[in-house]
Amino acid sequence: MVFSSNIFLFFYLPTVLALYYLTPRRYRNTLLFLVNLVFYGWGEPVFLLLMLFSILSNYAYGLLIQRYRRQVRAKRMVLVASVVVNLGLLGFFKYADFIAGMMQAVFPFLRTVPLPAIPLPIGISFYVFQTMSYTIDVYRGDAPVQRRLIPFGTYVSLFPQLIAGPIVRYRDVAEQMEDRRESVSQFADGIRRFTVGLGKKILIANQMGLLWDLLREEGSGLGAWIGLTAFAFQIYFDFSGYSDMAIGLGKMLGFTFLENFNYPYISRSITEFWRRWHISLSTWFREYVYIPLGGNRRGLPRQLWNILVVWALTGLWHGASWNFLLWGLYFALLLMIEKLFLLRWLDRAPLWLGHLYTLFFLLMGWALFFFTSLPELWAFLGRLFGGGAVSPEGRVAILGYLPLLLVAAVASTPFGSRVYGRIRDTVWGRYGAVGLGMAALVLCVAALASQSYNPFIYFRF
Repeated sequence: MVFSSNIFLFFYLPTVLALYYLTPRRYRNTLLFLVNLVFYGWGEPVFLLLMLFSILSNYAYGLLIQRYRRQVRAKRMVLVASVVVNLGLLGFFKYADFIAGMMQAVFPFLRTVPLPAIPLPIGISFYVFQTMSYTIDVYRGDAPVQRRLIPFGTYVSLFPQLIAGPIVRYRDVAEQMEDRRESVSQFADGIRRFTVGLGKKILIANQMGLLWDLLREEGSGLGAWIGLTAFAFQIYFDFSGYSDMAIGLGKMLGFTFLENFNYPYISRSITEFWRRWHISLSTWFREYVYIPLGGNRRGLPRQLWNILVVWALTGLWHGASWNFLLWGLYFALLLMIEKLFLLRWLDRAPLWLGHLYTLFFLLMGWALFFFTSLPELWAFLGRLFGGGAVSPEGRVAILGYLPLLLVAAVASTPFGSRVYGRIRDTVWGRYGAVGLGMAALVLCVAALASQSYNPFIYFRF
């Protein structure tokens, strides 16, 4: 089920909210757990069993870690078992096809063996990382063990962020799972935030995706650059829009999730960009991989190695494909260069130069991210740095989408939010903000009526 669908907006969400607030507080986690299962099983009921197995096994691991908390070796063995099982689930469903394909490429006699297609369960990369953070935090003593199954199952399967994040660490919501106090103001803020995210997805991201589709095969360099810029806007507004909707839905249910984006396209370095983009994933890798490897504590060569490992894993987390591995290594190289010397130079350089440098290498990274076929990537890069005039069809598309490109550029900076905030703080501005939100919602619903099924980009991760 997709947030930006009529079935969710007009049936599932109103029904869940009505049931939630009609249910006595002590039973609300139970209700949430049940509606979470309905949400996840709507399109893929068979994978409900997989998620339930993940919930039950990690619930048991948490209890065992707590039971053996004073027995270091036994506690460590339980943690290792939990990590192996979680990574085994993720590895089988996400990487088995990729590994089997590599083995067939290396060993010709295996090429006659048929490879069954293994479907990827939606959201597995997200909920596996959440369950791993739970067992690791309980092991470290950073989070309390959850002794009741329903609250833990609710945490793992919570529908607002189940499919595409943000990745919520248990310690950040442990108290909220036990006792959360909803309010009218929080609910209203949740509606506003959800509407903003829906507008990002329907009114900007989907339209930028159409422009990218039109210009992807454009033979001119200018057309290819504009098309790639459209894709950069598409993935930002698509993913940040989902995060906004997830955070808004959480607020409607009394939860407070941490922010996942902070205007990443205003960054002056790649290092800064990754502090602003998909913050929950960067935080996860920093806390559970980078720091345990030694972080910044063991000298520069070890730091560079740690960066390489983390970003190779980050690339593979996004998908079992060579382009994602290369994408991760590409950013690892840029981050290592910045750490060695470039950041010091960027700190002294003019602001515009830092922005230009960052946007250029980000666009190159997004090209690597999009094209799973390396020959297609090389062909696109050839067009990107080639010449030629924009085709008549390309000119029509660019001129038609130019106003929306400008809107996307402004909306990807804090400028629009600041202006909106100042207007909203006035007496008449409050009414105007409500009217603007309602108008955006009407536009989104109207657009949904004419658009085909268009899931979020990060659903496939």
